[in-house]
Amino acid sequence: MNLSALLAQRAAKGRPVRVGLIGAGKFGSMVLAQAQWLKGYQIVGVADLDASKARAALARVGWPQERYAASSLGEAVRAGTTCIVSDAAALCSFEDVDCIIEATGHPIAGVRHALAAIEAGKHVVMVNVEADVLCGPLLAEKARAKGLVYSMAYGDQPAIICELVDWVHACGYELTAAGKGMNFEPRYRYSTPDTVWGFFGWSEEEVAKGDFNPKMYNSFTDGTKAAIEMAAVANGTGLDCPDDGLAFPPAGLQDLARVFRPAADGGRLARRGLVDIAASQEPDGREVFNNIRYGVFVTFKANNEYTRACFHQYGLLTDPSGWYASMWRPFHMIGLETSVSVLSAVLRGEATGSPKEFRGDAVATAKRDLKAGEMLDGEGGFCVWANAIPASKSLSVGGLPIGLAHNVRLIRDVTRDHIVTFADVEIKSDLDVLALRKEMEKKAAMQSAGAR
Repeated sequence: MNLSALLAQRAAKGRPVRVGLIGAGKFGSMVLAQAQWLKGYQIVGVADLDASKARAALARVGWPQERYAASSLGEAVRAGTTCIVSDAAALCSFEDVDCIIEATGHPIAGVRHALAAIEAGKHVVMVNVEADVLCGPLLAEKARAKGLVYSMAYGDQPAIICELVDWVHACGYELTAAGKGMNFEPRYRYSTPDTVWGFFGWSEEEVAKGDFNPKMYNSFTDGTKAAIEMAAVANGTGLDCPDDGLAFPPAGLQDLARVFRPAADGGRLARRGLVDIAASQEPDGREVFNNIRYGVFVTFKANNEYTRACFHQYGLLTDPSGWYASMWRPFHMIGLETSVSVLSAVLRGEATGSPKEFRGDAVATAKRDLKAGEMLDGEGGFCVWANAIPASKSLSVGGLPIGLAHNVRLIRDVTRDHIVTFADVEIKSDLDVLALRKEMEKKAAMQSAGAR
């Protein structure tokens, strides 16, 4: 990699890489924590509906107050400082910004922000995986048509998985599977914002002392976040989601190659070429030895006997046959690494992972028996969890994406563990994003029909 050298060249010419950040939450704060140490890398503006939240984030990560006191975006550019704004659209359209980082976590807002940035000629680093899995393949297509980069965020697990997948292909191995580690037990599936803290082992007193969002934490606990991320990986790599959704087989480092190989060869995969999760908990709650809870992995197969022997000679962790091996990264540091995506987009015109096709989907699935008239409350809520399934299956049943499953009314009953469909709900708002989603679905259906 030569990103730091390219950035130094830009800095020496007095042409900093100028960035707009939308969203000053945890991820945004981590972005800001490292941005201040990169010479030639300027956060021109931070957009958040709550300006005090943005100021608090900058202060929390150690920015001197004078560094974010600019009264306008233009002043920020001239002074080499940062302006806090509440209007994300203004930041997206500001001419002196090279790249927008979308870090709100809100699927509807994320789609709108990305589209506005692309229309204004800006590269987009999409931290917001919720928005990416909702409309990302279409947004990426629109960006490419304008010579722009639409990228996953390096440091977050989908982008790092895409990097490992690229490594497998660049080495010429046969890719078998890819995924990430995660703390999961089957009973977590039906967690709600009222029960989530018990799964973390936190008391009410501990929760009261912190700034914790129960729906956000619950989206990780019930497997929704995993479904969203694995669908995004499928869209970016050509891998598939399992037909019935993620299986979450328990596996530690020593078992990755054995577990994530086809069932025909003794593994847990229905076939090669799937995404899935290496659970760090056994179904009964025991912790898996050498688990990769915070990491990502790929499994791959040797092409011939010579390569198989090399796997053994160089200490790769393989399955008992020696043909399948695993590679992993033990940690991801989310926003602390996202500058890599920005610099790659601006300086090299390359994405650190980007959706190439609508291949995987994260569909809303009933947590309990739902009745007509109920309002769905989206990701991490009381009503639905997301299941990662092939986009072809989602299209065939009319599955409702999790990103559109908030504040919509059911018009038909849906039984527990069944997919909620578009036909089951009444959507009256966010029709612009719904139209983009339907445009993406129509394109995918036409491409599938053409392929047949």
